[in-house]
Amino acid sequence: MLPNLSLVLGGAASGKSAFAEDLVLNTQLNPVYVATAQVFDDEMAQKVARHRDQRGTLWDTIEEPINVASVLERVTEDDAVLVDCATLWLTNLILGEHNLAKESAALLLALDACAGPVVIVSNETGQGIVPDNALARRFRNAQGTLNQQIAAKADLVVAVMAGLPMTLKGQLP
Repeated sequence: MLPNLSLVLGGAASGKSAFAEDLVLNTQLNPVYVATAQVFDDEMAQKVARHRDQRGTLWDTIEEPINVASVLERVTEDDAVLVDCATLWLTNLILGEHNLAKESAALLLALDACAGPVVIVSNETGQGIVPDNALARRFRNAQGTLNQQIAAKADLVVAVMAGLPMTLKGQLP
Protein backbone atom coordinates (compact mmCIF):
# COMPACT_ATOMS: atom_id res chain seq x y z
CA MET A 1 0.00 0.00 0.00
CA LEU A 2 1.29 3.42 -0.95
CA PRO A 3 1.90 5.76 2.02
CA ASN A 4 0.14 9.11 2.33
CA LEU A 5 3.16 11.00 1.02
CA SER A 6 6.07 9.82 -1.11
CA LEU A 7 8.93 11.84 -2.55
CA VAL A 8 10.82 10.63 -5.61
CA LEU A 9 14.10 12.48 -6.20
CA GLY A 10 16.63 12.30 -8.99
CA GLY A 11 18.56 14.18 -11.58
CA ALA A 12 17.27 15.18 -15.01
CA ALA A 13 16.30 12.16 -17.14
CA SER A 14 17.06 9.78 -14.24
CA GLY A 15 13.84 7.78 -14.58
CA LYS A 16 12.20 9.37 -11.55
CA SER A 17 8.92 10.24 -13.30
CA ALA A 18 8.45 6.74 -14.75
CA PHE A 19 9.15 5.25 -11.32
CA ALA A 20 6.67 7.64 -9.66
CA GLU A 21 4.02 6.86 -12.28
CA ASP A 22 4.38 3.15 -11.53
CA LEU A 23 3.95 3.80 -7.80
CA VAL A 24 0.65 5.57 -8.46
CA LEU A 25 -0.62 3.09 -11.04
CA ASN A 26 0.03 0.16 -8.71
CA THR A 27 -2.41 1.53 -6.10
CA GLN A 28 -5.58 0.53 -8.00
CA LEU A 29 -6.88 4.02 -7.17
CA ASN A 30 -7.90 6.67 -9.72
CA PRO A 31 -4.57 8.07 -11.01
CA VAL A 32 -4.46 11.87 -11.00
CA TYR A 33 -1.53 13.57 -12.71
CA VAL A 34 -0.82 17.15 -11.62
CA ALA A 35 1.38 18.67 -14.31
CA THR A 36 3.26 21.79 -13.22
CA ALA A 37 5.07 22.51 -16.51
CA GLN A 38 4.38 25.66 -18.46
CA VAL A 39 4.87 25.68 -22.21
CA PHE A 40 6.91 28.62 -23.47
CA ASP A 41 8.54 27.13 -26.59
CA ASP A 42 8.18 24.39 -29.20
CA GLU A 43 10.62 22.05 -27.47
CA MET A 44 8.59 22.11 -24.25
CA ALA A 45 5.33 21.76 -26.19
CA GLN A 46 6.69 18.61 -27.83
CA LYS A 47 7.89 17.22 -24.49
CA VAL A 48 4.49 17.82 -22.85
CA ALA A 49 2.68 16.23 -25.82
CA ARG A 50 5.00 13.21 -25.71
CA HIS A 51 4.43 12.73 -21.97
CA ARG A 52 0.66 13.14 -22.40
CA ASP A 53 0.66 10.52 -25.17
CA GLN A 54 2.76 8.12 -23.06
CA ARG A 55 0.34 8.39 -20.14
CA GLY A 56 -2.67 7.80 -22.37
CA THR A 57 -6.24 8.20 -21.17
CA LEU A 58 -5.82 6.26 -17.94
CA TRP A 59 -4.81 9.37 -16.00
CA ASP A 60 -6.93 12.35 -14.99
CA THR A 61 -4.51 15.15 -15.89
CA ILE A 62 -4.72 18.54 -14.22
CA GLU A 63 -2.38 21.22 -15.51
CA GLU A 64 -1.61 23.54 -12.61
CA PRO A 65 1.68 25.45 -12.63
CA ILE A 66 1.14 27.45 -9.42
CA ASN A 67 -1.74 26.47 -7.14
CA VAL A 68 -1.02 22.78 -6.53
CA ALA A 69 -2.39 23.11 -2.99
CA SER A 70 -5.90 23.84 -4.33
CA VAL A 71 -5.75 20.70 -6.49
CA LEU A 72 -4.78 18.58 -3.49
CA GLU A 73 -7.75 19.95 -1.55
CA ARG A 74 -10.10 18.40 -4.15
CA VAL A 75 -8.56 14.92 -4.02
CA THR A 76 -10.76 12.11 -2.68
CA GLU A 77 -9.78 8.89 -0.94
CA ASP A 78 -10.39 7.13 -4.28
CA ASP A 79 -7.54 9.10 -5.92
CA ALA A 80 -3.78 8.64 -5.97
CA VAL A 81 -1.97 11.79 -7.04
CA LEU A 82 1.30 12.32 -8.85
CA VAL A 83 2.69 15.86 -8.74
CA ASP A 84 5.25 16.16 -11.52
CA CYS A 85 7.16 18.09 -10.57
CA ALA A 86 8.08 20.22 -7.56
CA THR A 87 11.07 21.58 -9.46
CA LEU A 88 9.00 23.16 -12.22
CA TRP A 89 6.46 24.34 -9.65
CA LEU A 90 9.23 26.10 -7.72
CA THR A 91 10.61 27.58 -10.96
CA ASN A 92 7.15 28.95 -11.78
CA LEU A 93 6.94 30.56 -8.34
CA ILE A 94 10.37 32.16 -8.54
CA LEU A 95 9.96 33.46 -12.09
CA GLY A 96 6.47 34.71 -11.25
CA GLU A 97 7.86 36.48 -8.16
CA HIS A 98 5.47 34.66 -5.81
CA ASN A 99 6.05 34.46 -2.08
CA LEU A 100 8.02 31.19 -1.76
CA ALA A 101 7.53 30.83 1.99
CA LYS A 102 3.78 31.35 1.75
CA GLU A 103 3.30 29.04 -1.25
CA SER A 104 5.54 26.31 0.21
CA ALA A 105 3.66 26.46 3.52
CA ALA A 106 0.33 26.14 1.67
CA LEU A 107 1.64 23.13 -0.25
CA LEU A 108 2.90 21.43 2.91
CA LEU A 109 -0.43 21.98 4.67
CA ALA A 110 -2.33 20.62 1.66
CA LEU A 111 -0.11 17.54 1.64
CA ASP A 112 -0.97 16.91 5.31
CA ALA A 113 -4.70 17.27 4.63
CA CYS A 114 -4.89 15.41 1.31
CA ALA A 115 -7.46 12.59 1.34
CA GLY A 116 -5.52 10.32 -1.02
CA PRO A 117 -1.89 9.28 -1.33
CA VAL A 118 0.44 11.76 -3.06
CA VAL A 119 3.69 11.08 -4.87
CA ILE A 120 5.84 14.15 -5.58
CA VAL A 121 8.64 14.11 -8.14
CA SER A 122 11.49 16.55 -7.58
CA ASN A 123 14.96 17.14 -8.93
CA GLU A 124 17.97 16.75 -6.69
CA THR A 125 19.90 19.92 -7.48
CA GLY A 126 22.42 19.89 -4.66
CA GLN A 127 24.90 17.47 -6.22
CA GLY A 128 25.97 19.73 -9.06
CA ILE A 129 28.35 22.62 -9.30
CA VAL A 130 27.71 25.92 -7.56
CA PRO A 131 25.77 28.08 -10.04
CA ASP A 132 27.51 31.16 -11.36
CA ASN A 133 24.58 33.57 -10.90
CA ALA A 134 22.39 34.74 -8.05
CA LEU A 135 19.07 33.54 -9.51
CA ALA A 136 20.38 30.02 -10.06
CA ARG A 137 21.88 29.91 -6.56
CA ARG A 138 18.59 31.16 -5.09
CA PHE A 139 16.73 28.44 -6.98
CA ARG A 140 19.16 25.69 -5.94
CA ASN A 141 18.87 26.70 -2.30
CA ALA A 142 15.08 26.96 -2.45
CA GLN A 143 14.86 23.53 -4.14
CA GLY A 144 17.05 21.99 -1.46
CA THR A 145 14.91 23.50 1.28
CA LEU A 146 11.67 22.35 -0.35
CA ASN A 147 13.02 18.82 -0.87
CA GLN A 148 14.04 18.66 2.79
CA GLN A 149 10.63 19.90 3.96
CA ILE A 150 8.75 17.36 1.84
CA ALA A 151 11.15 14.55 2.78
CA ALA A 152 10.62 15.30 6.48
CA LYS A 153 6.85 14.80 6.04
CA ALA A 154 7.10 11.85 3.65
CA ASP A 155 6.75 8.24 4.73
CA LEU A 156 8.63 7.12 1.61
CA VAL A 157 11.60 8.86 -0.04
CA VAL A 158 13.25 7.26 -3.05
CA ALA A 159 16.20 8.49 -5.08
CA VAL A 160 16.33 7.31 -8.70
CA MET A 161 19.58 7.16 -10.66
CA ALA A 162 19.87 5.55 -14.11
CA GLY A 163 16.35 4.21 -13.64
CA LEU A 164 17.29 2.40 -10.44
CA PRO A 165 15.42 3.25 -7.23
CA MET A 166 17.27 3.58 -3.94
CA THR A 167 15.07 3.83 -0.88
CA LEU A 168 16.22 6.59 1.46
CA LYS A 169 13.30 6.47 3.90
CA GLY A 170 10.47 4.01 4.46
CA GLN A 171 9.70 0.86 2.47
CA LEU A 172 8.53 0.42 -1.09
CA PRO A 173 5.00 -0.95 -1.37
